[in-house]
Amino acid sequence: MVKTRSFDAAEFLNSPDAVAEYLARRAMKMPLIARAIGTAARAGSMAEVAREAGLSRENLYRSLNDLTGRLGLDTVPPVIDALGLKLEAKPKAA
Repeated sequence: MVKTRSFDAAEFLNSPDAVAEYLARRAMKMPLIARAIGTAARAGSMAEVAREAGLSRENLYRSLNDLTGRLGLDTVPPVIDALGLKLEAKPKAA
């Protein structure tokens, strides 16, 4: 019998470049952004990310919850900054 386990992208996000690529490819569609940022935060330390973003760990977890979370645009910049990244908007190619 083959044993399987759930895939968790957080296990592979081991550098700012990996996190940036993950967010750029996977999450820049609004329904996925909270999940992707949560995965990136879990890849390190959720408590550390919350502290650096000026949030409580509980509030960060609540904001990033898949079912009930409401990630506000006021939360995204400090969390992205705490992850050591910058969020950038670039024009689409014509």
